[in-house]
Amino acid sequence: MPTNFTVVPVEDGQTSSPDSDDKHSGGEDEDKPGLYSGDETPGEDSPFLTISDHERSCDGNNMALFEEEMDSTPMVSALLNKLANYTNLTQGVVDHEKAESEDGVKRVGPQMGTFIGVYLPCMQNILGVILFLRLTWIVGTAGILGSFTIVFMCCACTLLTAISMSAIATNGVVPAGGSYYMISRALGPEFGGAVGLCLYLGTTFAGSMYILGTMEILLMYIVPDGALFADKMDEPMSRQNNMRVYGSCCLALMALMVFVGVKYVNKLALVFLSCVILSIMAIYAGVIRTVIDPPEFQVCLLGNRTLKNLDFDKCLKTEVINNSTHTTELWGLFCDGPYLNASCDDYFTFNNVTEIKAIPGLLSGVISENLWGDYGPSGRLIEKNLSSEATQETFEDMKKPYVFSDITTYFTLMVGIYFPSVTGILAGSNRSGDLRDAQRSIPIGTILAIVTTSIIYMSCVVLFGACIEGVVMRDKFGYSLKRTPVIGTLAWPSPWVLVIGSFFSCCGAGLQSLTSAPRLLQAVARDGIVPFLKVFGHSKSNGEPTWALLLTAGICEIGILIGSLDFVAPVLSMFFLMCYLFVNLACAVQTLLRTPNWRPRFKFYHWSLSFLGMSLCLSLMFVSSWFYALVGMLIAGCIYKYIEYRGAEKEWGDGIRGLSLNAARYALIKLEEAPPHTKNWRPQMLVLLTLDSDLAVKHPRLLSFTSQLKVGKGLTIVCSVLQGTFMTRSADAKRSEENVKKSMAAEKTKGFCHVVVCSNLRDGFSNLIQSAGLGGMKHNTVLMAWPSNWRQAEDTSSWKNFIETVRETTAAHQALLVAKNIDHFPCNTERLVEGTIDVWWIVHDGGLLMLLPFLLRQHKVWKKCKMRIFTVAHLDDNSIQMKKDLHMFMYQLRLDAEVEVVEMVRFYCNYTIQFVFLQAQMFHERNTKPHDGHQEKHSPTSDHIHMTWTKEKFISERNRHREASPGIRDIFNMKPNQSNVRRMHTAVKLNEVVVNKSQGAHLVLLNMPGPPKNKGGDENYMEFLEVLIEGLDRVLLVRGGGREVITIYS
Repeated sequence: MPTNFTVVPVEDGQTSSPDSDDKHSGGEDEDKPGLYSGDETPGEDSPFLTISDHERSCDGNNMALFEEEMDSTPMVSALLNKLANYTNLTQGVVDHEKAESEDGVKRVGPQMGTFIGVYLPCMQNILGVILFLRLTWIVGTAGILGSFTIVFMCCACTLLTAISMSAIATNGVVPAGGSYYMISRALGPEFGGAVGLCLYLGTTFAGSMYILGTMEILLMYIVPDGALFADKMDEPMSRQNNMRVYGSCCLALMALMVFVGVKYVNKLALVFLSCVILSIMAIYAGVIRTVIDPPEFQVCLLGNRTLKNLDFDKCLKTEVINNSTHTTELWGLFCDGPYLNASCDDYFTFNNVTEIKAIPGLLSGVISENLWGDYGPSGRLIEKNLSSEATQETFEDMKKPYVFSDITTYFTLMVGIYFPSVTGILAGSNRSGDLRDAQRSIPIGTILAIVTTSIIYMSCVVLFGACIEGVVMRDKFGYSLKRTPVIGTLAWPSPWVLVIGSFFSCCGAGLQSLTSAPRLLQAVARDGIVPFLKVFGHSKSNGEPTWALLLTAGICEIGILIGSLDFVAPVLSMFFLMCYLFVNLACAVQTLLRTPNWRPRFKFYHWSLSFLGMSLCLSLMFVSSWFYALVGMLIAGCIYKYIEYRGAEKEWGDGIRGLSLNAARYALIKLEEAPPHTKNWRPQMLVLLTLDSDLAVKHPRLLSFTSQLKVGKGLTIVCSVLQGTFMTRSADAKRSEENVKKSMAAEKTKGFCHVVVCSNLRDGFSNLIQSAGLGGMKHNTVLMAWPSNWRQAEDTSSWKNFIETVRETTAAHQALLVAKNIDHFPCNTERLVEGTIDVWWIVHDGGLLMLLPFLLRQHKVWKKCKMRIFTVAHLDDNSIQMKKDLHMFMYQLRLDAEVEVVEMVRFYCNYTIQFVFLQAQMFHERNTKPHDGHQEKHSPTSDHIHMTWTKEKFISERNRHREASPGIRDIFNMKPNQSNVRRMHTAVKLNEVVVNKSQGAHLVLLNMPGPPKNKGGDENYMEFLEVLIEGLDRVLLVRGGGREVITIYS
């Protein structure tokens, strides 16, 4: 086995201190020799090692080779020690006041196993109010086959969801946070926040449903005389009003109990669970009893109509007492008086009164009558299929003691009402922080609980249909049984066992919902992904989420004000189904992506099962209620978009990010296969920025113009170059990139940012032009600012780099956009009105000049600007025909623009003299600057040289320079290059025409001439461009990339 040695540095001739001795020698005597000086040789059995002077610099590090890495990364031993001592935090279900015992020693939270921590909580949450109050009604209405189909679909949905959840739960340590933590970390903050809030709303409305169920049991079966509202003509509305009043009082009481302390709720949890188990045992015991001795519950029928057995005791029209016929209480309900000759209801007169058993028994054969469903509209009479005198149902029947259906029934409604009974499968995962081994307990406990409850529900469907009469099951509130719950008539030994058990079960479920929902909201708020929920992340000193509890109580009150369990159940079904849908989606995405971190211990899963569960959830949503499904999806979508735009950025290594990467990789590979067609061409921008001395963006309006040109579409890469080496300026590069990203965010420019460090700026920009982008997503257009004040700059590198950039974009067949006076361009908040965008189309370069104004006008800044296109006609051109052709061309391009043809008249001035003077003046200014003792401040006109010359101006300037140096006089007498003269002639004349026509335009777009092949003429080229755009405020020089970018074809 390896041995660990501890190297202890000591001074020569000294021993260690007693404390140190005790520490290393395991508490042995201080006098025991064990620590030796450098001159001594320790024995082989000594637990200490001495070190020499040259070894002391190691300080006991036996991994000196990796000592630099250990400053930033932990040693393996330290990492393993942290993992071994890792403990999950509790969920907060246990009161925080118990975190420390009275003696101050911190206690370890409860470490529950599979049965106590997962199985029983899931059982308690799944078996509840729907089983006790609505399952018999669902079986009676939908029939055994329909009900079995509903139960099977819902249970299959939850089982498939549990399989997906088990895979997610066993893919690593699940800390406190439960299902929300698993879903959000698997799907990312946007989906996680949407699902978390949907789960929160579902849990909150579940609390409303449980409270309404509690009040229904109380007011219908325990204290029926406690109703505040009683109106026999409008009984459903009176019942709802009673539920609202008593439900609000119950909510206030439960919220107060949760506010005082969760420990009281926890103490009652075992009681509530016992009530659920005892109630279910009573049901099965009653089913077995029906085989031996069916209970004596009778139902009174008038013809085939079920009667409310509330205001009469005997199911007789008349009775014989002392050989005399007397009318009964039932007679008085249908006749005008108690006399035999009184006028009675026709249906009462023509039909007999009969009594049938409510519980015929398991062997009675009633199962064949209950196989099929019996749906109907609201207000329909509950009837048994018997032969009777058929009469038309009238409004007067509503006043009679018949049993009516209170809502319109159909199959999809049954699905929506039943589904909440199978929710609660996340109860085990919500306790992940309290489990001894969450990765083992969650899958086993959850799946076993679902299988157990599914067997219970399916068996109950069959047993109810085989034991109970159909009209009795369709009597939702047990009016025909003297306000006895239908399922209670089946319970043994007494219906009160089930009434009391279901009452406490619903109370406990409501308290648990009010306990867990605020903590779920608190977890979402503390993640910080939804900014407006931050206030709900605060809690009391003991950790209770007070503000979250208040919001939960408010939302729960909304559900209670609905006033009916049947209307609340479909609402929470939507939220839970949406949550389960995203659980399946998370598992499917992670499985298909095959991310390296996806290594769940639970192996019995497959992506096809997850997709089946997801499809089943989506189907059940629309089957239950298409309206609620659309509303729920709209709410989730709004939350998703809000988090996307306003939420905090979180990187959780989620599957959606991996899905985006895979989709991007696939798209890039497809784009690489062939170049884009002309119809799909759009400017993919490479923006070349310059930074100031503080590494801030020098021209932020360049980013504004980029966003206006792109309108959020296409590729944008914003780059800059720092001069130096990466080893020395890596920190500056990172800071520069952060500054650029901030500027991009401020200017609402969507794209990518990259700052490179290079030995010189020219090579840096060259590398960016060549290598920026990836695969098919490479830039095709370069945008940069015009180098202003290039004449006055002592360093000529700025304009030389500019010309080299022009050459390199031309060689790379990329378009080039150069913006002059970019700081004068409008920002994104401005709105230009009643202006024009003027295009000067000198040469055809692929149509980019026509496309750019169209793209700009898509943005709100330029939307109201008109587009004008100018072209130049020479002496031998037919300007009238050119204008017609240009009109037709614009029509075919589907561009709305005014066209004008400008004729260039021959200009006979002696521009040779003008050009020579220009060169002489520049040469003089550049040669006199270095000789000055200090740099003189330029006059207001020194940085703006007028290029429109006359013969008189030239003569006056020549006289002013007669006393100049001989070199200057020689230059004035030189004969200039004729090619340069022609170029300057064109620039001057074209500038005059452009300024005359477009000086008031909001933006002028011009063809940018190419640079000279001979680098000796670079400075002249800059002068040509300067002359060309002189006198114009906003100018965009455009140079095409050598391919067509706009087409007349569809």
